[in-house]
Amino acid sequence: MIIPCIDLQDGKVVQLVQGREKALEGAAPLEMLERFRDFPEIQVIDLDAAMGRGENNAIVEMLAGKARCRVGGGVRTPQRARTLVDCGADTVIVGTSAFTQTGVNHELLSAIAQEVTPQRVMIAIDTKGGRITVKGWTASLDLTAEQVIEQLEPYCGAYLATYVDKEGMLQGTDIEWFRGLRAVTQKNITAAGGITTLDDIRQLTALGIDCALGMAIYTGRLDLKELAALNAQ
Repeated sequence: MIIPCIDLQDGKVVQLVQGREKALEGAAPLEMLERFRDFPEIQVIDLDAAMGRGENNAIVEMLAGKARCRVGGGVRTPQRARTLVDCGADTVIVGTSAFTQTGVNHELLSAIAQEVTPQRVMIAIDTKGGRITVKGWTASLDLTAEQVIEQLEPYCGAYLATYVDKEGMLQGTDIEWFRGLRAVTQKNITAAGGITTLDDIRQLTALGIDCALGMAIYTGRLDLKELAALNAQ
């Protein structure tokens, strides 16, 4: 499955390079949602909430109420996860708060899973330089995704795996890294970060991995109609 992304910053739809430098702005959130109407699911990330610099709650909740969305950014409590689900989010993405400095945050993940069920939880195992990265990709832990997946399994139904080293750069992604993740879990994996070509998508799809697309769509590198047709196959 191909999932278009709507990343929010300061009330606007944006695309960042490596999670830091703003490369472009998209159309208004509702207009982007309309452009993505042929896709069964949308990924919505509140970048301000993820970085602890504010929030875009009203926009997030409006989008989640109008389309099937997986929503992430600032999910730090069971109450926040419940609020998003009640607003219409199909899945909540738990990123930074899934981890402590030394490992998996079992207490919080257990509470979130109990609140909304594990099937509605997606855990972000974003990786940069081989290590899990958190706090809006500004800090790294001395852990690899492969090391922690077994501990995360009871708390989620799926993983969002961003290869941050290539994120936003339109240089392709690391298929072998995703192949390694596929080998250690049977749960759904969504790949993100550097996915640029139809060949990237086909290779990931062959591994049974979904693709979240941002920069390649917003720059026109990949055509929405062609992607929607590929999704329907």
